[in-house]
Amino acid sequence: MLIKTNLDEVKKRETALFFINEHIQKNGRRDLYDLTGLSGAYLLKKEDFEVLETYVGPAVFEKMLDEYGKTHLGGEKILGFNRTSAGILATILALVKKDSTVVHYLPELPSHPSIPRSTRLVGGHYLEFDNLKDFILPENTSLVVITGSTMDHKVISEEEFKQIIKKAHSHPGGKIPVLVDDASGARLRTIVFNQPSAMDLGADLVVTSTDKLMDGPRGGLMAGKSSLIDEIKSKAHQFGLEAQAPLVAGMVRALEQFDPENILNSLDKKKKLKKLLNQEFEGFNETPTGVMILPRDIALELEKRNIDTLLSPDDLSFLWAMILLKEYGVITIPAVGMPGASPTLRLDMASFDGKKLELNEIKNILKGSFKKLEIIAPHIDKSKDILFKK
Repeated sequence: MLIKTNLDEVKKRETALFFINEHIQKNGRRDLYDLTGLSGAYLLKKEDFEVLETYVGPAVFEKMLDEYGKTHLGGEKILGFNRTSAGILATILALVKKDSTVVHYLPELPSHPSIPRSTRLVGGHYLEFDNLKDFILPENTSLVVITGSTMDHKVISEEEFKQIIKKAHSHPGGKIPVLVDDASGARLRTIVFNQPSAMDLGADLVVTSTDKLMDGPRGGLMAGKSSLIDEIKSKAHQFGLEAQAPLVAGMVRALEQFDPENILNSLDKKKKLKKLLNQEFEGFNETPTGVMILPRDIALELEKRNIDTLLSPDDLSFLWAMILLKEYGVITIPAVGMPGASPTLRLDMASFDGKKLELNEIKNILKGSFKKLEIIAPHIDKSKDILFKK
């Protein structure tokens, strides 16, 4: 494997940012296509810039965030974070005691690394499940976490959601609070799968990412019961996890302009794209708002074409993503993702840039970039040169 550690992932990400900057310097933003579904837009108004100061900004925008956040997520009170992971960390800092247990249920393993890492940080125990038959709540459980939609957009069923909350709230040792990590699920579950919001399903807390399937900045938006939000807010401020004024303003404007139709319009487009890609590849599958190919299916595609390589399936996904970025200006998560992000190559048709590319154009980009992958993947040194530009 070429990408073995978190440090390797950081270095790989630095390479991706180098290529992005190179594109910007040569051609401006025009020839870049962010298909991650995590574009991180700032839809600020001209008058917003006058009140983005340290203390003035929160006074102006936090009340608006509370109003729009309740409309989007429900709950009694709203809190903004600099990332969804920061919201998860603040919650665990506030609610999980040393030697107690955090139990996590998600539609499919593995979990987002922020949850087990945060649990270890406070000296807690961590259990995760993706099958209700195996699900248990130890006596010392202090928090239950539910993931609404995985990093690869696998969505929990409404029935599983209700059963986990019921088990947590009726625990013999006392009611256990439930946090829903609904990073993209707050929109996927409700808009595409017609599920109720996490708060309407009985959760105590929910956190979502304001850059996932909406045109907001990379930030975390939490809703929940006032008493719990107050405890979490205290920890967030102690450790600098709270969203600062420009981020809060960006969240407000994104929520203000959020339109579910943008997600619904992507559904037909992704079906057509999948059909086109089937002409060239066997491994692409649909996601709720786009298409994806797993690392193992990339490896199988190369094997089918009689290409020998010593690279791992994850390395192949990282390498293909970097070729897409360097040669075609297409940004995907395996190239730019933070350490621990999914290595699955995913193209999101609900993204702003997804609307700018024609489907045949996307097909030709993937076809051309894969041919380059066929040439480079057999050579370790050439692969390293692209993943870790010196």
